[in-house]
Amino acid sequence: MDIIDLAADSFNPVMLEDEWLSYTTMNPVFPPDMAKYVDLVKNAEVMVFVYPTWWSSVPAQLKGWAERVFMPTVAFKMNSKNQVRPALRNLRRIVTVTTFGSPWVYVKAINDNGSRMFSRSLRLSCVHRVRFLRLAHYRMDRSTPESRTAFLAQVEDKLARL
Repeated sequence: MDIIDLAADSFNPVMLEDEWLSYTTMNPVFPPDMAKYVDLVKNAEVMVFVYPTWWSSVPAQLKGWAERVFMPTVAFKMNSKNQVRPALRNLRRIVTVTTFGSPWVYVKAINDNGSRMFSRSLRLSCVHRVRFLRLAHYRMDRSTPESRTAFLAQVEDKLARL
């Protein structure tokens, strides 16, 4: 099992100009510091994303990582008709583990854009039918040690079954 800790890596989420230009030509050039992430993503069978939900989405560092890694030739490719085609050949399961300060009903009303980024956009980059699991703890602003312990137990149980 490989673990990526963006904070511990001091990951820079900002896409550099040469990366952007290579993206627009569908011929990406990955800076040396991105190579390990690209290799891990290309070979992953299961991806588990753990993050707090901020302003209805993932934190900027995770969003920037996704934009810098899920590039042409990694997550998708273009066919001769200029149509997007999936490129992730090994991925079978995507899991998000997240927390919300808001209650479930509020999140339902405004959508969970963070999980949707993975459940919809990333799944479209997969060659095979990919199963998606979302684990969420709501009302973190009013959580208790007991509610957090119960949530962690649920996460451990679900991940052990993968």
